[in-house]
Amino acid sequence: MGKYTLDQLSRMIDHTNLKADADRQAMETLCTEAKDYHFKMVAINQVQAQVCAAFLKGTDVNVGAAISFPLGQTSLASKLYETVDAIKNGATEIDYVINLTEVKNGNFDYIQEEMTEIVKLCQKNKVISKVIFENAYLTKEEITKIAEIAKIVKPDFIKTSTGMAPSGATLEDVALMKQVVGSQVKVKAAGGIRDAATFKAMIKHGAERIGTSSGIQILKELTAEMTANKQDFIEI
Repeated sequence: MGKYTLDQLSRMIDHTNLKADADRQAMETLCTEAKDYHFKMVAINQVQAQVCAAFLKGTDVNVGAAISFPLGQTSLASKLYETVDAIKNGATEIDYVINLTEVKNGNFDYIQEEMTEIVKLCQKNKVISKVIFENAYLTKEEITKIAEIAKIVKPDFIKTSTGMAPSGATLEDVALMKQVVGSQVKVKAAGGIRDAATFKAMIKHGAERIGTSSGIQILKELTAEMTANKQDFIEI
């Protein structure tokens, strides 16, 4: 696909701490690491948006709030309120989980309405929107259908997983999602990405953003690879 500098690769990483017991100290650590390693975003539970926005003030690291996380089983009105509240408290990216029940009901009109309303709200407030599919629970046909809806609605990203389901991102799913949306929408891979080899493979298959709590380890592995190859870039 091309040659990437270490900084270009670090800017593909959403540095993640979505643990239920993550306290203020954990958020400060996450944000400090994101600044030090120049990650693109911190991925946090919605309630942490304000504290992370304060820690990251004056930097180019985004604050990414997870909405209706991790199950997606809240009403559209609830998701919209949660999104508004997150943005008000400093979120600059929104990762929301779709209503999987309605997918299984075959109610794709609902999925399109939900996506349209949340994406419209994000666009109005000039924040990045990401739609979490949670592919572990979906058939390939359902993944394709939701990606086709995304191609119409045009969120900034469609995303494989929350990282909380029985399985996370797979290369097959990333490739399928990218094949459907083409250049219209970007793909974020998340869930189970813990080493440089997997990180690079996800990018090779079409992911342009990677959600991981192992970003520091991945960058250390990439740095070692560059040193071993006596290069100032990584080829993917």
